[in-house]
Amino acid sequence: MYYAGRSAVSTDIYTAPPPLSQRVKLSSETPFTPEYVKSNLSRSIDGAQVYASRVKGRQILLDQPVRENKLKKERDEKKARRAASRKRSDADVIANTTARRKGLHAGSPTERRFELFVAMHDLWMGYVSELLDLPPAESGSTKHAQTQAAGMHAKLIKAAFEGAMITVKQSKNASLVGLTGIVILETENAFKIVTPKDQLKLIPKRNSVFAFSVPLYRTPTPVSNPAASTPSPVPVEPCMTSQGPTPHTVLDLPRIELELYGNQFCFRAADRASRKFKHKETIEL
Repeated sequence: MYYAGRSAVSTDIYTAPPPLSQRVKLSSETPFTPEYVKSNLSRSIDGAQVYASRVKGRQILLDQPVRENKLKKERDEKKARRAASRKRSDADVIANTTARRKGLHAGSPTERRFELFVAMHDLWMGYVSELLDLPPAESGSTKHAQTQAAGMHAKLIKAAFEGAMITVKQSKNASLVGLTGIVILETENAFKIVTPKDQLKLIPKRNSVFAFSVPLYRTPTPVSNPAASTPSPVPVEPCMTSQGPTPHTVLDLPRIELELYGNQFCFRAADRASRKFKHKETIEL
């Protein structure tokens, strides 16, 4: 059997290999590639010139070159930006679970005094007065203030309640009924309040009905004190009780009392501000 290659010379593939003295010897003077090119070209073509112009110094890629995937590169860059943003946010804001585990929301007993949060309650009354555009007390007209009660619901449902004075009117847990205090923290499912007895209570929103009040008239806005780091409220006379003077709250003023159904209020304050609520009939408790 004979095999015919490019050259016109036929070779018998079953012939024995030539002796060692006749085999091709490759060295640095006679490398394989130039000799192979020259031997496979016809005699009419200068093999040395073809090798020098077309083969010498050139690289042959045996595999396809690795191309950079643009989609993968964009995903990696996006992931890196998210990781950097998450790292910055974690450094600035501590998670609620971490804060609860470290007891940052509880505070020490000296920091849970009711009188310390009365200033926060005064700020909330000023905030609600501006939010609801309440009339000044000098007007002396209760008719105008009462006509605004119907339009308060849409604004109050999106308002912040940190600083409000709330009372548990109904609850599935009977031991919570009657508790009154200033809201110092609102979460998605609970209110954390400080009672007049300097007790810290966590009241679940679900299966509870709360009562809270807003001033009937506009309350004085806190006066900014340049020497203090926080604004100080306008001084008012404390109310006298059998146990001594008590701090001034919305319960000591002409007010409008409203009910808050906790089952319909299980949202964070930030979510409520952007949520569109619809009027629905409900049966509570």
